[in-house]
Amino acid sequence: MTGPHTPRHPGFIPGSTKPLARGWSLSRLRRPPGGPRNKSGVTRLVGLAFASVIMAVTSPASAQTTAPARYADTQLSDPVREAEAKGLMAQIRCLTCEGQSVADSDADMAGDMRALIRERIEGGESAGQVRQWLIDRYGDQITYDPPMSALSAPLWLAPLALLALGILIARKSFRRRRP
Repeated sequence: MTGPHTPRHPGFIPGSTKPLARGWSLSRLRRPPGGPRNKSGVTRLVGLAFASVIMAVTSPASAQTTAPARYADTQLSDPVREAEAKGLMAQIRCLTCEGQSVADSDADMAGDMRALIRERIEGGESAGQVRQWLIDRYGDQITYDPPMSALSAPLWLAPLALLALGILIARKSFRRRRP
């Protein structure tokens, strides 16, 4: 066990004349004259370059093989339907990105969801029906305006309760200071 007050090598205490522990000698702690040396800078540079090439070749970013979905970036032929689809895409949250809508995200999953929205709207469904289908499939967290429920009510009411509590504490502390 080594620590700030324990010697790294048993029996070796700086400034001490005591012999080292059994099997240890100062000559073993030093590199022998003909022994191995540290790697040169060139050897380290070659190793670093080799590791960089291996990582670049095998990285997942260079191995993307899937093509984007059919309607991911193509607009619908009907401008009214396209406006309806874009309005819905702005209301739907990207599941892989933080704080971005499906319309703004560049993630693959967002592209798939844009394509899915356009396919369903082109198939004759309204934006409300597609939105409800997405909520049924992914849950309320997919929209930017989730409905208030028994589970989410404390999240909406807690800030108001804390604000009211702060006002009460402030009123009582100001009333005590008056003579």
